[in-house]
Amino acid sequence: MISEAEFITNPDGSIYHLQLLPEEIADIIFTVGDPERVPEVSKYFDEIELSRSHREIVTHTGYIGKKRVSVISTGMGTDNIDIVMNELDALVNIDFKTKEVKPQTKQLTFVRIGTSGSIQQHLPLDTILISEKAVGLDTLMNYYRHTPSDNLFEKNVANFIAESELNLPFYTADASHELITVFSDFERGVTLSAPGFYAPQGRQLRTKPAKENLVQKLSSFKHQNLSFTNLEMETAGIYALGKILGHRCLSVNALIANRIDGSFSKNPKQTVETMIKKVLERTEYL
Repeated sequence: MISEAEFITNPDGSIYHLQLLPEEIADIIFTVGDPERVPEVSKYFDEIELSRSHREIVTHTGYIGKKRVSVISTGMGTDNIDIVMNELDALVNIDFKTKEVKPQTKQLTFVRIGTSGSIQQHLPLDTILISEKAVGLDTLMNYYRHTPSDNLFEKNVANFIAESELNLPFYTADASHELITVFSDFERGVTLSAPGFYAPQGRQLRTKPAKENLVQKLSSFKHQNLSFTNLEMETAGIYALGKILGHRCLSVNALIANRIDGSFSKNPKQTVETMIKKVLERTEYL
């Protein structure tokens, strides 16, 4: 039995942070960072059976055609991903009465619908890109037993970071090959998940970053035909925890900034809307 201090529920029996009951979540889950983006996704549902808001987490569950789906806001950063992924997994794989892991676990499908900044000149603004691989520059995986999916890629990332004298923590994780196939016509890349928005992504306002020319250095990485393509804050945590927990994960990114030339999308809202529509059009294949 898992202790009450580890598996925490509310007085109504719902999971602690999400405030959801097991029957209130679907097996296909779209994640967004911004709570206000949840209704921008669910407005395309044919039916909404649940709307729930707790803290910064908003959840809508309903149907697209015959497929039952959920969309949930995670907030920004892999610290929030740690909470959301673990609690969504608990909803389907822990018995809320006995407080024990179920003998037969269920696999969920996670598709992140998010925004990101390109670090490659050849990727134009408003590109919609799927993350074939992700590299976490945060420390989340220091606290989990995690094995990389691609040892050669992991080794090359380690060599690159050492040779670049960046002295950054990192871990690597891959998207679900099945989900990549569903989105095979999208641009592909390797996404970097940073532990912050400003200095951890090479931005400078009034503070001076410790890592000089961070974006330029990161953009120079090459592995076979792959390079680091974009920076955001959640994908690596989703992929790594998804692998540990046995779930299928894919991140879809609207590239609304280019960090190499300093440009920003003229109509980011329209780009995000286009991304949402393109993702939801594939629901029947998830």
